[in-house]
Amino acid sequence: MKTIKNYPKSFSHVGITVPDIKAAVKFYSEVMGWYIIMEPSIVKKEKDSAIGQMCIDVFGEDWTTFEIAHLATSDGIGIELFSFPNGIKEAPEFNPFNTGLFHFCIQDPNIEALVEKIVSYGGKQRMPIRAYYPEEKPFKMCYVEDPFGIVFEVYTHSYELTYSSGAYSK
Repeated sequence: MKTIKNYPKSFSHVGITVPDIKAAVKFYSEVMGWYIIMEPSIVKKEKDSAIGQMCIDVFGEDWTTFEIAHLATSDGIGIELFSFPNGIKEAPEFNPFNTGLFHFCIQDPNIEALVEKIVSYGGKQRMPIRAYYPEEKPFKMCYVEDPFGIVFEVYTHSYELTYSSGAYSK
């Protein structure tokens, strides 16, 4: 008899399409402190390389070039930035009620300073900084936008600590 063991898969990276790759690399490296592991470069549609063929498989035939850059967070999660010459250069309307990716979340214990820095770089604070469990845990959160209209969330503590019943309980 074969035993099937389930285990939690790790997160590898997130891909984000931005209107200006250089501005996005500047924002995410300077504001978030993410490491630039590959400077912006151009990918051309061609079938003679593995990357070219893979991009045709993913994006289809209706493109000729795009720009790509890779960054990494302090815990090794990749941030893959794309910028296509064709396409809409504005973020889609914020609508968390529709199926699809709603947001991603980053973590910084100094949430006030990070939110202030996001705004100073052209981003937006979407709500006041709020305490999750004000009487039980010192955890805060806030939804923000980058300068390109991409919504994300900031936590002060890890996801596991924020939602586990025993963390910092009285």
